[in-house]
Amino acid sequence: MGPSFLAVVEACDNFRLDRCEERLVPFLLKSPSSSGSGDRQYPIGFLWDNVVRALESDNEGSKDGPRWIIHRDDNSKAIDAVSFSATLSTPEKRSEALKILCEGWREQGLFANTIGGRMWRNELYPVYNEPLGPLHESNLAFVIERAASGLFGIVTYGVHLTLYTSDWKIWVAKRSMTKQTWPGWLDNSAAGGLPYKLTPLESMVKEAEEEASLPQSFVGPNIKGAGAVSYFYRSDKGWLQPEVEYVYDLLIPSDQVDSLIPKPSDGEVESFELLPMAVVKQKMLEGLFKPNCAVVLLDFMIRHGHITPENEPHFLEILTRIHGTFGFSQTY
Repeated sequence: MGPSFLAVVEACDNFRLDRCEERLVPFLLKSPSSSGSGDRQYPIGFLWDNVVRALESDNEGSKDGPRWIIHRDDNSKAIDAVSFSATLSTPEKRSEALKILCEGWREQGLFANTIGGRMWRNELYPVYNEPLGPLHESNLAFVIERAASGLFGIVTYGVHLTLYTSDWKIWVAKRSMTKQTWPGWLDNSAAGGLPYKLTPLESMVKEAEEEASLPQSFVGPNIKGAGAVSYFYRSDKGWLQPEVEYVYDLLIPSDQVDSLIPKPSDGEVESFELLPMAVVKQKMLEGLFKPNCAVVLLDFMIRHGHITPENEPHFLEILTRIHGTFGFSQTY
């Protein structure tokens, strides 16, 4: 057996709720007291104490009444949950409240290393009542500025493409040095967050054209949906980022290998390089890929038989950890 790829997974799937010894506060859509025994709810996210304190301060400064209900234990009086006010009962109202909140924090300079300056993306991410449920308006809880999602520990979604040839070479992107996050790291052939009101496929086709100059006329008919990976990431700033990435494969026909070449287009990518599978594996082991992009490539290699139980001693652990369910198991 060669070297294990378990460390590649551990760099991305690096957090467990059930092993966290630090204090986390569940973030709920509605008050636990309004959830009868037959209508219990899972948390929509998890909050660190500094975010809870900022929500309390927002309540104190609100002229229209509190937007956030701070639930306390009857005995210890410790905060044990935060939920939206009952007046914020629709996705539209919740989204507007979060917009006002996060823009206010940005103006005040709160959480500047996450939502300040260029970190603010002006992109809306959907958040769902059931994070692993349908991507449908009926499941929508609210939308939130992309940069602020980590403050609330909510599940977000993305799309990732592996563009490859029949002799198992993969087009690898190098992220631009001007990127807000992970500048200069290696990346998948095309990738991006899943914005509000786009399906995963629509978003992937759009990203392939914008990032890699791959024409929709080729990508649309030939791209293959290949499932999803999911993992629980804690950033180096401490924010919780449980994520789902829809993955796509795109095989370049042998007669188009010399003509269908990805090219940087929107400034997100510095360059592309066509690399043999063995070289891609080595760069993954060296930690040169953005962590979740390495996980997407691991999934690709497993699906196509390049990583197997025979050559990977931690095969089952890798397989299960890149298809995690985040541990949002306790109901309120």
